[in-house]
Amino acid sequence: METTFSSAPKAAPLDGQLKTHLGGTWGEARKLIERGKVFVNGDPWLDGTRKVPPRATIEIRRAAPRLDKRAQREPIDVVFAESQFLVVNKPAGISTVPFDDPNEDTVEQRVLDLLVDRFGARGGRPSLGIVHRIDKDTSGLLVFTRTWAAKQELSSQFRAHTIERRYLAIVHGSPHQTTFESTLVEDRGDGLRGSIEHQVRRGHTPKGARQNAITHVEVLERFGGLSLVACRLETGRTHQIRIQLSEAGHPLAGERVYIRDYLRPLFKAPRLMLHAQTLGFTHPTTGEPVSWSIDPPDDFQRVLDTLRRGDRLSKPDDHGSQPHGPIDSARAHQEAPENGPARAPGRQPAPRNHPRPGGKATR
Repeated sequence: METTFSSAPKAAPLDGQLKTHLGGTWGEARKLIERGKVFVNGDPWLDGTRKVPPRATIEIRRAAPRLDKRAQREPIDVVFAESQFLVVNKPAGISTVPFDDPNEDTVEQRVLDLLVDRFGARGGRPSLGIVHRIDKDTSGLLVFTRTWAAKQELSSQFRAHTIERRYLAIVHGSPHQTTFESTLVEDRGDGLRGSIEHQVRRGHTPKGARQNAITHVEVLERFGGLSLVACRLETGRTHQIRIQLSEAGHPLAGERVYIRDYLRPLFKAPRLMLHAQTLGFTHPTTGEPVSWSIDPPDDFQRVLDTLRRGDRLSKPDDHGSQPHGPIDSARAHQEAPENGPARAPGRQPAPRNHPRPGGKATR
């Protein structure tokens, strides 16, 4: 059954116009769009937030063939693959696993598409294990397991905090080389994740399970108002880097959540400036150390190039004009003066040989 109508006199999002015309729910309108059933001036539109020009022709073709979701997904960049696991380079703007929509485009689904294309789908869904995640707006290295034994072994290494993980971040201000150690909770007392130590000082009552979080921070470059830092995770808690740096007075460029206590102007960035650069662990079957490193993507590199030229990223957001020093850091251990010789943080893991950019493992 086909339905045809004209769009509103003023440009407006497709999903809203569809909902109004049909008299149904937002969900019903969006499902029609996502399934390729809605056409604007003869062309299928798959983005419900896209604005339809005035007085365009909108058609609902319920008999139109349902679009293949796999054909719409970009292929995933595989850094390394073998029978036990795969290491991929996650782009920013995509979740590791589905959040509330099983049809959502995710890294997990792109890896499954790859396995189906490469090995076929005989016997059902290919085996794929999730052993860690990184934020939607974070780019960089992720490992997925392909056997139950590999998943058990790598999960054990993550629990034991023996996985090597190094992130690059662009942060506000001029931090020192330091080690953060704090206790994180799901609700620090104001509805956000955060540390107990930070919020108790402010009279809040933190709630939820408590998790120890340790991050070693090394300053790589300083710019006018921003710095490039490397963060080595000793633990891997949700939003660990973002929380600890924000609570120390140095939120990440592009941060939109952990900025309530930051009173200085926020520099605009295309996304959260966080990149999972290095990933290393013990091979689940050979027992040998393996490690990969990957350069930041173009959007991250463009911000760095702009800062190195001394240019302003863009006009800062007006986020208050009060003088603001570092917020109480949760057990931030000073390792070196700001411009003094850097001393490596304690509890370093045994050194690994890193590959050249390109992602080949060393064993």
